Amino acid sequence: MILFLYFIIAVIAGVIYASFFEWLLHKFVMHRPLFGFTYPFDAHAGTHHRIFKANATYHLQRDEDKRTIPMAWWNSCVLVPLATTPFFLFSILFLDFPSGVAVTFGGFFSIAAYYGAYEYLHWCMHLPRKRRLELGWVFQRLNGHHLLHHRYMHRNFNVVLPLADLCLFTLQLRSETRFAQPIHPAVPDVQPK
Repeated sequence: MILFLYFIIAVIAGVIYASFFEWLLHKFVMHRPLFGFTYPFDAHAGTHHRIFKANATYHLQRDEDKRTIPMAWWNSCVLVPLATTPFFLFSILFLDFPSGVAVTFGGFFSIAAYYGAYEYLHWCMHLPRKRRLELGWVFQRLNGHHLLHHRYMHRNFNVVLPLADLCLFTLQLRSETRFAQPIHPAVPDVQPK
């Protein structure tokens, strides 16, 4: 029972931590070259943001651009273990064997689930298909949050859980000026009041 409690605590901590990991990665790696490493910047800011803007092109226009919505498949093989490292280090430094395994696995599970949620939500945002998920209030709020990121690239870095945006003062709830945002049932009105 105590191992399950360790696992649940690690899952909750992992989701909160993943919001900040996503924010840091998005802001400092995907929106600017990092020490000469330009692949994430080129793929995200250079390609994804060039194709998908905050107007009608927020939704997929050309079928050949589908590949630019998700990250490359192998990114999960790098990012999930990298993000799990603090859980592993905490486990080997401060916990006994079974407790450490529960914490590491809980961290890994929550980060992998967060990554999967990121990819799926992001896919649905840019390629809406009237999925059941898209009809929900939470998805629509997150979609508006992400739409504003495409309008203001240095705001709203979170896709899944905007906790880090809130805590790190990059949260933007509405546009500063009127713009030709896409009209769709899954996209809320983010125009100024």
